[in-house]
Amino acid sequence: MSETFLVTLQPGGESFACAADQPLMLAGLAAGVTLPWSCRNGTCRTCISKLVAGRIEHNIPWPGLSAEEKAEGWVLPCVACPRSDVTLQWV
Repeated sequence: MSETFLVTLQPGGESFACAADQPLMLAGLAAGVTLPWSCRNGTCRTCISKLVAGRIEHNIPWPGLSAEEKAEGWVLPCVACPRSDVTLQWV
């Protein structure tokens, strides 16, 4: 059984549980949270958000983010799995 983490969204404060082997986007949608998405495979960037706190791991080798965007804390929740409790800022 996979470890579960808490995902909190800003600015609204919604939160939901996400298993370590589940993309943040899928867990949020399953919990009934309205999130922006389109492709669900890391290419369209519709779901781009800022990692405010916590750790994630993208489940594909090179998601649609530049090295600079990754360094600035941008993530793609459709292909990002939690490695700790996470807080995301939606843009």
